[in-house]
Amino acid sequence: MLSWEDESRAPNPPTPPRAAARPMGAAAAVPPAPLASALEGGLERRVNAADKRIINGTTDVNQLVPFKYKWAWEKYLAGCANHWMPQEINMSRDIALWKNPHGLTEDERRVVRRNLGFFVTADSLAANNIVLGTYRHITAPECRQYLLRQAFEEAIHTHAYQYIVESLALDEGEVFNAYHEIASIRAKDEFLIPFIDTLTDPQFKTGTPEDDQKLLKSLIVFSCLMEGLFFYVGFVQILALGRQNKMTGAAEQYQYILRDESMHCSFGIDLVNTIKLENPHLWTAEFRDEIRALFRKGVDLEYAYAEDTMPRGVLGLNAPMFKGYLRFIANRRCQQIGIDPLFGQEENPFPWMSEMIDLKKERNFFETRVIEYQTGGALSWE
Repeated sequence: MLSWEDESRAPNPPTPPRAAARPMGAAAAVPPAPLASALEGGLERRVNAADKRIINGTTDVNQLVPFKYKWAWEKYLAGCANHWMPQEINMSRDIALWKNPHGLTEDERRVVRRNLGFFVTADSLAANNIVLGTYRHITAPECRQYLLRQAFEEAIHTHAYQYIVESLALDEGEVFNAYHEIASIRAKDEFLIPFIDTLTDPQFKTGTPEDDQKLLKSLIVFSCLMEGLFFYVGFVQILALGRQNKMTGAAEQYQYILRDESMHCSFGIDLVNTIKLENPHLWTAEFRDEIRALFRKGVDLEYAYAEDTMPRGVLGLNAPMFKGYLRFIANRRCQQIGIDPLFGQEENPFPWMSEMIDLKKERNFFETRVIEYQTGGALSWE
């Protein structure tokens, strides 16, 4: 069993002088020089935890221990413990309700279709951004380990949405093309794609303040805005259906997805804050102004999506309720990365969402069944 204190079986020899940090090769999966020197130098090249860096590191990225970023490893373990699969969730009640012409109102059906239209591709965008972009620019193996788990969870989420679409026999062409054809969905994706393109560009490298800021900005957009804001209108809507004993199978899956995404957001914020600590020169006043502008744009885009999905009141919800909620979330995300709140004092109109996210409630609150998704008996509903 690994212990934070027992990081190596043999004492490290004196660490040789560190070479100047070199930018990573854009096309290389790992920095070639640290790997080569580690193989050639033997014990004199053992990794010292203090030498690790989140970006632009020169230590061997293939060597997981000694740990430096213990929070990343702990999140990886928590993600593994939370494992679940979509097909384990019974969709029979959802199918019967959807087939019943009087089971749901047209506004409720619109909410379901619009939700799936956004989410079926959103998690694929997130996965591609991790696998093709973020992963190769991160030089801390503990963080890379979590990113691999996160990418797998994004695949599970895409699987879950596909499973709902298939179960309800929805028009797959309509749902899966919504990100091209529905303006409110397309606008959110078009906002995100330039940040994906930056990190996945084979010519992009970190190692200069300008490029390091581009990476940091992309990490903030995906952790705080995509996973930390753009998902929340949809989460509230589907979970509100579940609270009214409607679409309980879909709502149960969204509940587990929300748990995963909360961890993704938390990891991304920790990653951002650690990069800031290691590279304080990146956190300029001008850069913070750019981030504030992105937050304001993100709130506007998600509110437009709320208006599109709910042209009329439904489920006891209406679009104006989400204006305060999105500002509340944006303020919180700003504070989490060290930026003053943008919108003054805002209240949370959905305290039951706050309870699920903040208190990490793991119980299946729809009471359809209790499933222990955590392995080894680590999760107790009581």
